[in-house]
Amino acid sequence: MTHYKLNNSSLNQLTAGVSVPTYNRENVKTGIVHVGVGGFHRAHEAMYIDQLLHDESNSNWGICGVALLSFDQKIYNTLKDQDGLYTLVVKELDGTLTKRVIGSIVEYLFAPDSPKAVIEKMAHPDVKIITLTITEGGYNLNEATGAFNFDNPQIIHDIKNDDAPITIFGYLTQALKLRKESNSGAVTILSCDNIQENGHMTKKMLLSYVAFAEPDLLDWISANVSFPNSMVDRITPATIPTDIAELKEVSGIEDQWPVVCESFQQWVIEDEFIAGRPNLESVGVQFVKNVAPFEKMKLGLLNAGHSVVGILGSLMGYSTIDEAVTDPAIGTFLANYLDVEVTPILRDLEGMDLTAYKQTLINRFSNIYIKDQIDRICSETSAKMPKFILPTVHEQLKSNKAISHAAFVIAAWAIYSLGFNEKKEAINIKDALQETLLAQAKLAQANPKLFLELEAVFGNLSHSVIFSDAFAKAYQNIVSFGVEKCIVEMNNNTLNQK
Repeated sequence: MTHYKLNNSSLNQLTAGVSVPTYNRENVKTGIVHVGVGGFHRAHEAMYIDQLLHDESNSNWGICGVALLSFDQKIYNTLKDQDGLYTLVVKELDGTLTKRVIGSIVEYLFAPDSPKAVIEKMAHPDVKIITLTITEGGYNLNEATGAFNFDNPQIIHDIKNDDAPITIFGYLTQALKLRKESNSGAVTILSCDNIQENGHMTKKMLLSYVAFAEPDLLDWISANVSFPNSMVDRITPATIPTDIAELKEVSGIEDQWPVVCESFQQWVIEDEFIAGRPNLESVGVQFVKNVAPFEKMKLGLLNAGHSVVGILGSLMGYSTIDEAVTDPAIGTFLANYLDVEVTPILRDLEGMDLTAYKQTLINRFSNIYIKDQIDRICSETSAKMPKFILPTVHEQLKSNKAISHAAFVIAAWAIYSLGFNEKKEAINIKDALQETLLAQAKLAQANPKLFLELEAVFGNLSHSVIFSDAFAKAYQNIVSFGVEKCIVEMNNNTLNQK
């Protein structure tokens, strides 16, 4: 088979079975700037926009991808070498591969090398929407206080160096200031991160920064910037070398960084676009007046479910989500957690069949062809825990309802944070608070409840006697009997109570 390096000139040479852009990419103008061009963005928003661009009336909605951080150099170089093109490989439950070259990213910038260019692009009058995937930890929130963290050294840098920012808040502030000065018009800032009420969070954090750094800009933002909430969903594991090799072997495409994902996709957005938007509903995006119930559902069921499977699976020695969730003990524990502790707090989900949705989640997690790495799912758990699991805990505590499964998972995380699984193998922990977590986890070996005193993650949860006691009991049981025996016992107890 002939092999082709993926770029504009090779598009018309690709073999049958690979969909390619049929629109003229040279005619596409940038209407969206996206910050954080990782795998998820390329499997989700960029894919939706690519579908949209096949209708020539949408040619004003191309994407400029911004690599914000220094470690994003690789994705920037890849996009530059491949003219912004990449292959999206959808792995169906039956193992079928659907391959499609995505062409919606028509510009790409590396912020550390050209901060001025990024600011000017964000401020360009053609740009009507700025979208973000900066991860849960990128919003600079102090979990203990709920306020913007001005002690972050990068924030301190941006306040002192407004012409060369390094955080999203520094960039957005200077771009909005330039939009105001150049009369470039209104703009929508749309978060695509897994945070409940992500639009409200983006607005709150940005305005906190602006109030300190550029207070004269506040009134203009109030009149000219909208922050809709959104809910996004598509499982997108990290690309591994075998994905690259397999694509080359079966399709002849030499793609430095293809994206693999599941077939399921969902995007629900509040229709609050102050400067206009593309007709995304034509490609399956759902627009609603209030996205909060859908966000709550997804964060509490899918994202929390991922963390549950990841933490327990990691301690038991599994390396991928499908392996862990198909372990009968873990699979049953997950189903019970979703039914007993999460479902009771969900409401106002018009048109949703929660029973069917939960079964769909189990099926998606079980996809043996996705091979989602557990260390990816467990990365930055210190930022994920307050968004995915703790809201459920707090609501259940207020109603005097069950919290034992969540307490068990958090106890397992405390043991996980020591850095070894139950087979005495090292765990690859990726977390901004890794050293702090390790120190707290060591203290917990003598007194488990000390782990809950990490306010940056748990806030005042340690003040709850009910939760602290359940957590300490779960911790001691795991140490004494191991994860599997404990969850089998919990599964049997739950079954008897049903």
